[in-house]
Amino acid sequence: MDVLDRIREQVESNPIVIYMKGTPQFPMCGFSSRAAAALQDCGTPFAYVNVLSDPEIFENLPRYADWPTFPQIYIDGELIGGCDITLEMHQSGELKKMMEEAAAKAAPAGDS
Repeated sequence: MDVLDRIREQVESNPIVIYMKGTPQFPMCGFSSRAAAALQDCGTPFAYVNVLSDPEIFENLPRYADWPTFPQIYIDGELIGGCDITLEMHQSGELKKMMEEAAAKAAPAGDS
């Protein structure tokens, strides 16, 4: 599978996904750490991809949505941005609302 197809599949099959350096438990850069902490604080489960453990994704993700830096956060299939945007959305309460709505849409019928 082509790397851009793999990225597309990850973005489309996970209601919330962060592409970050490291993992939420062991972030490898400050921006990834702060963005993952904001997502965790919202209380909605999310997927993550450690770009440091997948060189193909590390090299090609910036081409996927024309966003040059990490982390990248996708909610409901759309890039919402990186660390600064995520932190602003978290402070305003918009991030929690978006995450909850995306998770609710993705839940199978009868799971709500």
